[in-house]
Amino acid sequence: METITEYSSLILEKVIEFAPRVFGAVLLLWIGFKLLKKVDKLLSKSLAKFKISDTMRPFIISFVSTILKIILLLIAVSILGVELSGLVTIVAAMGFAVGISLQGSLGNFASGILILFLKPYKVHDWIQVDDSFGKVEEIGIFNTILVTPGSKTLIVPNSKITDGVVTNYSEKGIVRLELNAHIPYEEDFPKVQELIIKALAELPTVLNDPAPEVGIENFDSHNVVLAIRPFVLPSNYWTATFESHKAVKKLFHENNIRVAYSEGIELGSIGE
Repeated sequence: METITEYSSLILEKVIEFAPRVFGAVLLLWIGFKLLKKVDKLLSKSLAKFKISDTMRPFIISFVSTILKIILLLIAVSILGVELSGLVTIVAAMGFAVGISLQGSLGNFASGILILFLKPYKVHDWIQVDDSFGKVEEIGIFNTILVTPGSKTLIVPNSKITDGVVTNYSEKGIVRLELNAHIPYEEDFPKVQELIIKALAELPTVLNDPAPEVGIENFDSHNVVLAIRPFVLPSNYWTATFESHKAVKKLFHENNIRVAYSEGIELGSIGE
């Protein structure tokens, strides 16, 4: 019974001793994270005031926020009575171990810095990374966020961008569509070429300067393969693609231009 009383007194003593520290640490974290949100907003306004680009701002804010959160956590731990010198050693060792296991993330961080300094693209540019195509919404510490024409959000690791081929459609301000159509060998190519160019010129999303290009790309067993190359603004990429295909199909119908089906060489009509 005396042992239980002794342990109860010891536990109560420790609770009384550590409760203020725990309360203080929790209160510090609660207030600290609230203040950090305001610091983020203030920093964002300050960077905008100093005309820091949209490309650099998210990266700087994210980096500063991460550092401040680490400092806040260290202070909270010190309030609990943990020696910071020993804690720093432990954190350093853990950081090394985590760094070994997260080499990909560190590579993404290094790639993010390279992107910001080399500037292969910037926020609001239209780019393509492998099969990912979209408008750059944000360049973060570890990844780049793209928004597709279909309003899908793509999160692309920065290391994938620096290690691969990036097509920047906004660098020159225009992009050339690479479309194809087929006509039979017996069809008059100059006539079809003129019709397609005229149809493309009537589309509001297709640029007249540079002028659209239409030529023979290849010959297959049943058709002459046409290359249709209109120039458009990057933001009109998909809209112009759909409108161009629709215009070509319509002129084929209106001018009775036939196509060869893959099942055989028999020519067939095409509907509107």
